[in-house]
Amino acid sequence: MLSGMTSRTEKPGLFPALLKFWRGRRGLSQLDLALTADVSARHVSFLETGRARPSEEMSLRLADALGLPLRERNELLRAAGFEAAFAEPPPGAGLDGVVGRALDRMMAQHEPFPMVLMDRLYNVLRLNRGAAAMLSRVVKNPAKSQNALHALFDPEGAREFIVDWKRAAYSILSRLHREVLEHPGDTQRAELLDALLAYPDVPRDFHKPDLDAPSEPVLTFQLRRGDLSLTFLTTVTRFSAPQNVTLDELCIESYFPLDDATEAACRALER
Repeated sequence: MLSGMTSRTEKPGLFPALLKFWRGRRGLSQLDLALTADVSARHVSFLETGRARPSEEMSLRLADALGLPLRERNELLRAAGFEAAFAEPPPGAGLDGVVGRALDRMMAQHEPFPMVLMDRLYNVLRLNRGAAAMLSRVVKNPAKSQNALHALFDPEGAREFIVDWKRAAYSILSRLHREVLEHPGDTQRAELLDALLAYPDVPRDFHKPDLDAPSEPVLTFQLRRGDLSLTFLTTVTRFSAPQNVTLDELCIESYFPLDDATEAACRALER
């Protein structure tokens, strides 16, 4: 929709602040952003100082040049006084159609190994039989399995049964720290981080993770409870160009056995 056809409810000062923030976050000069977005550096300067007002098309062009997630693109549009361009259905909505059927096939193909679908706050939206069987054995209180990160940190969750818990928890918490910094307006992510750090016996150095360390593309960890021992490598998959905020933020965590014993245990749990 052209900006001339859109009613505007602009929030003075917010668009310039957001544009400058994201440019700084991406480590770009005004000239860098101007060249990427194919506009003049003078216009970028005017937008950041509030001397110029962005059109809807310009807002989207700059968001694209900055590589913003869809939620932040909507936020930038609203700051400029325009309607959101990308749908924001509630988590889990829209998973009964084509996307839902694709997810069902993925989860079925991955059996008997665990696969879990989560939203941006790591709430579990869907899981296959392999994941349900695993969680039933390694989570002390089943109610604690509704959020993957709470299950990891809560003493009533799976924490007791994770071998080398500190390494695994620190790696995942560092990922969440990065996400909180990447999405400064997402108060729910920040609240989740605070809640995890508030659990008993969380090491003090978890409050300031090493953000200079590279984010691990995969995570290996071992679960042990009684005679059950499972060693997995996990990967996270996300949708590409979904044009929908909720789908953009979904992640699919897949567990792969790292040894024959784990593969055999997963097959046994399936029965």
